Amino acid sequence: MSLTGTTFLYTLIVLSVLALVVPLALWSRLRGPRIARAAARVLMVLFAQGTAVGLVFVLVNNQNNLYDNWADLLGTGNHVQQAANLGADGTGGISLKRLPRVRQHFTDASGPGMKGVRVTQLKGRVSGVNAEVYVWLPPQYGEPAYRHHRFPVVELLSGYPGSAKAWFGSLHAVNQLRPLMRDGTVAPFILVAPRMNLLAGVDTGCANITGTVNADTWLSVDVPKMVTDNFRAQSGPAGWAAAGYSAGGHCATKLAVAHPDRYRAAVSMSGYNDPIGERNSLASETPALRRANNPYVLLREARTPPAIALYQSGQPGDGYEAAVGLEQVAKAPTTVHVVYIPKSAGGHNMKLWMPQVVPAFRWLTEEMGLLHGRAGATPHARSTGGSRPAELASGTASRATAVRRP
Repeated sequence: MSLTGTTFLYTLIVLSVLALVVPLALWSRLRGPRIARAAARVLMVLFAQGTAVGLVFVLVNNQNNLYDNWADLLGTGNHVQQAANLGADGTGGISLKRLPRVRQHFTDASGPGMKGVRVTQLKGRVSGVNAEVYVWLPPQYGEPAYRHHRFPVVELLSGYPGSAKAWFGSLHAVNQLRPLMRDGTVAPFILVAPRMNLLAGVDTGCANITGTVNADTWLSVDVPKMVTDNFRAQSGPAGWAAAGYSAGGHCATKLAVAHPDRYRAAVSMSGYNDPIGERNSLASETPALRRANNPYVLLREARTPPAIALYQSGQPGDGYEAAVGLEQVAKAPTTVHVVYIPKSAGGHNMKLWMPQVVPAFRWLTEEMGLLHGRAGATPHARSTGGSRPAELASGTASRATAVRRP
């Protein structure tokens, strides 16, 4: 029975009702020795508490997309087949242009907010990761006016723990962005959500760690190659961005800073710079790993400032100070857009991040030059179609920094 399925939820609801009804009906009617009656009553109380806790957990999990399946919850999932030493650039010296095309089979994804989303199981040829990737195509993708158009891509990264479905389910990204893409307010991005939780019980920190995991290469090499091989997607860096919340926000920023040859922009909501911000992060285990995966350090020590744009939102004590730190060390052509979120907006959860989806994508649209006929702009026709994909293949000076302060 699926952890996130409606069958399991309804079963827990029925059991929770029974757990209340049974004690009311039997509490005073129990017969037998006193110790037997006491034991039966204790079992009824434990059953009631267990079903109540289970129901609350499932409701919270479904709302926040924390654990996608039983393996994630129980810590038995492992999506790493190998983790070779891939060198500083994460390619292992492999010429990516010479790799055969990745031909993937996609099926309809299931779950809340997943209408129009397709999923595939990708075996990363370079990273050694074997995991699912979700893809949603914008309304314009299947329209005749766009049949020769290549679309920009945003890689959506979840927090830890978190499901790759979270952007579509908990954050309602498609429901929020589809109408804006149709009327031209937001560029028609392809949305790609790869699995982030690759090892049981730990956050990879989006790092390459020889012998353990090559999460950076999975996200910045294998997933982009699969997307450009199977869809009319722009290539990096001009047509690619990463966006994430919490640990995913840290990852999005780190990927853009570390790989300006693969990403043009990054969005971080309530992210952090030092990997130690997530206590279960593998990237925080040694000083060397912390430095190599800290975007603040990477920006500060960069010999040539990367031509990237960063959108950093956060609250005091939850991302804002990290954002300001990046702004202070950034040098042109790097730009940092800091958005201050007041404490009154809520805590570190989906309700805080969901209203930020549209502003972030408006910013991406403008920052990546996708409006008003600028470089990479889409045709000047508004979309009239729906969101269902009509085609799925088988097989440097930037603008001035804008800062909102308290």
